[in-house]
Amino acid sequence: MVKAHVSAHELVAGRYRLLEVFARETNRLWWYAEDVTAEQPRLVAQTALPDPSGDDIARRTATRVIRTSETMRLLCPGQVAAVVDAVVEAGALWTVTEWIDGTPLVELLDREGAFNSVRAARIGVQLLDVLQAAHDEGITHGELSPGQVFVRDSGPVVVTGYGLAGATLVPRLTAPSYASPEQARDERVGPAADLWALGALLYTMVEGRPPFRDRGRPDATLRAVDRLPLRTPLRAGALTQVVQGLLRKNSRERLTRPVVREALVRTLDEDTDADREPAPVPRLRGAYRAVGRAGRERSRRVLAAGTALAVVTVALAVLAATHQLPGTGAARTPDHATASPGPGRPAGGTATTPSASPPPSASAPAPPALPAGYHRYTAPEGFSVALPDGWRRLRTARAPGAYRITFGPGGASPTLAVTHSERVGPDPVAVWRNDVEPELARLAGYRRVGDIRATTYQGHRAADLEWLSGTGDARVHTLGRGFLLGGGDAFSLRFTTPAAVWDEAANRQALTTVLRTFRAPGD
Repeated sequence: MVKAHVSAHELVAGRYRLLEVFARETNRLWWYAEDVTAEQPRLVAQTALPDPSGDDIARRTATRVIRTSETMRLLCPGQVAAVVDAVVEAGALWTVTEWIDGTPLVELLDREGAFNSVRAARIGVQLLDVLQAAHDEGITHGELSPGQVFVRDSGPVVVTGYGLAGATLVPRLTAPSYASPEQARDERVGPAADLWALGALLYTMVEGRPPFRDRGRPDATLRAVDRLPLRTPLRAGALTQVVQGLLRKNSRERLTRPVVREALVRTLDEDTDADREPAPVPRLRGAYRAVGRAGRERSRRVLAAGTALAVVTVALAVLAATHQLPGTGAARTPDHATASPGPGRPAGGTATTPSASPPPSASAPAPPALPAGYHRYTAPEGFSVALPDGWRRLRTARAPGAYRITFGPGGASPTLAVTHSERVGPDPVAVWRNDVEPELARLAGYRRVGDIRATTYQGHRAADLEWLSGTGDARVHTLGRGFLLGGGDAFSLRFTTPAAVWDEAANRQALTTVLRTFRAPGD
């Protein structure tokens, strides 16, 4: 799996500042980023290349991505993302696209689960339009997956990733669960592979899972795609036949585009108001929303929040790949999606009032009294914490056995990051010193404040690490507390503010209240 080994304070190609991982596939990370030269928001795809990749191969790959994407953008205005740059650095292809005001399909699926057949058919027709325009010009996408599709609140979906086919490791490693059987066998890729991928996307949308699950190793997943029978769709409804027809192992037996279109349009024609769902509203991150609408001065201020976010994101993405923890975790691509709200909780994990939280058991101690202006938030993941009024759940990043949730009022303001991991070493001081701090030390302006301090927190072994990072107006101050619950289970709490206001009374009270009121699941 590709790792986020580039520091968020290093500039890719000397101009693109990485802010946050928002989607992850086997061999690709998607980042929210900022073009510091043009002062524009961007999306950056980091795709690992074969090792070694010569300079000529790298140049040809970058050129092909730009040329193919430009051709497709002209063929399908508004439906294919414009690639503004493509460079090869640090063993990866960095594809820079214009900002897309939409939500990645991978994020929608993680957040909402299965779609109804009408909603899936609507997205399917729009994807088919793009594929048909490409196929008529002899262009095969070859990399279509939920990470390459953005769903907008108005207008058709936007497709990215044209020109990437063949750039990654053979036979295909970016999203093996969506590879066709012929790709799994490393055979010639043509339009039929794109139709298989469309069928796999439709299957995932209606069933809530891909037709062939990711088995942890690309070669194992590809063998399953090639050899295992398709799991019969159970929720596809009117789309059952078209999904099964597109996912036929023999490419010659797959449904043709006209037949697929007829089936999808028929499903839409049978739509009723009861079937309609509101279009998804893109969840632009607080720091990035500001970058998107601001000039140089606003961008400079928002990077204070971006720096704190980068501290979280880079450590999360790098260290969770090796299942290490508190305070390290990993971003999803996904990550990287907000957890579905539980019963009675507003969408997006908005804070609940104390009356909405489950009552404590008779044997549990009463929760501590809260200061004026605070409320208790109970997360779908099971933990709870008191937060200042106006704070909300901003971001969620996930990896196998780990997640990180960030809270705050939004913008360049204090934040709290709660990280959970199921695989942690037995010494919290060693985790901070050996696993976390080497990554933090790569950040611009990093300086530890004092020593790593062993402590006890709510009866658990714990350790504190305090540090400064960033420069100028973007300098931030963070206190991290990691504590062990036993059996490799652990949490960490990271409280971050702009360095200049670390000692303000409101921030000191917020930190004290968080540490006093945090409760792990079951506590």
